[in-house]
Amino acid sequence: MQLTKFGHACVRVEKDGRRLVIDPGGLTGPEALDGADAVLVTHEHFDHFSEETLRRAAECNPRLRIWTNSAVTEQLDGLGTRVTAVGDGTAFTADGFDVQVHGTWHEVIHPDIPRVTNVGFLIDGALFHPGDALTVPGTSVDTLLLPVHAPWSTTGRLIDYVREVAPRDAYAIHDGALNDIGTAMVGGLLGENGPGIAARYRRLAPGETVRVG
Repeated sequence: MQLTKFGHACVRVEKDGRRLVIDPGGLTGPEALDGADAVLVTHEHFDHFSEETLRRAAECNPRLRIWTNSAVTEQLDGLGTRVTAVGDGTAFTADGFDVQVHGTWHEVIHPDIPRVTNVGFLIDGALFHPGDALTVPGTSVDTLLLPVHAPWSTTGRLIDYVREVAPRDAYAIHDGALNDIGTAMVGGLLGENGPGIAARYRRLAPGETVRVG
């Protein structure tokens, strides 16, 4: 598979001429969906989900299908069977990609802020996108997409999370609010100068593509 990083938390996965996009939200340009017939959305927050972008993409591409949790499905009413609600334990095939769903809830931001549902997606048994949660899928993961900056997280928690998931590679996502100083700080702690995560850590530039799986 080939992995391309787009804005903030969005990635595109490609194999055999097929394209699958995860979390094309409000901080991601619509070009991320070019040529994609399958979209996965982890949860309803604007930086992961843009109703306008998905409706426009669905209008332009009659083959486009979307898999997401029930809360997002309700916001995409009118698209009928092109939108499928999934939850923890669901397994399905999206345009040739085998997908397993893990997780139920968004991480706690503050006790006074209601939690929303959040699902993570394991692609072809190799690539895991957890959304806004530190979900441990309970199965081997080759490549972990790591949400490196959020109001609910600390770098210390990320270190423990990567150690528990134990991937071979960890790529940064959810980094749209980090400046150069923050990026260097997080990268240092998750890289060779940190306490150790036993995984290769890297932050991809927008539009950069790597092979995974």
